[in-house]
Amino acid sequence: MSLFEDLNRFLENRLDEFLRNNPHLELQALEEQLAEQEKDTLRLIIELQAQEKTLQNEILTIAQDIQRWHERVEKAKAHGRQDLSQAAQEREAALLHQGNQVWGKMTGVKQRIAQTKELQHQIETRRAEVKAKAREVAANRANAKYQSSSQTSGWNQKPQRNISSGKDPLEEQFSRWETEAELEEMKRKMGR
Repeated sequence: MSLFEDLNRFLENRLDEFLRNNPHLELQALEEQLAEQEKDTLRLIIELQAQEKTLQNEILTIAQDIQRWHERVEKAKAHGRQDLSQAAQEREAALLHQGNQVWGKMTGVKQRIAQTKELQHQIETRRAEVKAKAREVAANRANAKYQSSSQTSGWNQKPQRNISSGKDPLEEQFSRWETEAELEEMKRKMGR
């Protein structure tokens, strides 16, 4: 199993490295993942709302049964049927208990709906942020491509002045950089 774990870890590392080197693809993958999560939360909201509707209907049915058995309790008492009155009261109490349980379930479902809607809103917000970042990265990449193509197009441009006459600023920059690099190399050698 170790070989598979090593291979899996290697592939994950390569994928992470690839995505770091290609941030636009990482953002695209993240946006797709958020879109899938958003679909899942919307599906869950629909399922929970269906459960809520079912529980509401069940509560209404139980309430009607309670009302019917309460009327029977009163009717049995009025006719002096204590045995039927007692049995009807017990049935009414059992229905009240059942109604309370279903009410509790419905309250839990309503809370889950509210939490899931909040989660869905957070996912929507995050997805919009990722889209904006992806647009920014795409614009930066396009700008970088334009910059690199315009920087290397010097061959086709006429020089503003003759490079061989006088001091060239680019030549000075390279000369300074090369001198600094040589000094750093000497320091390293002397430090050994």
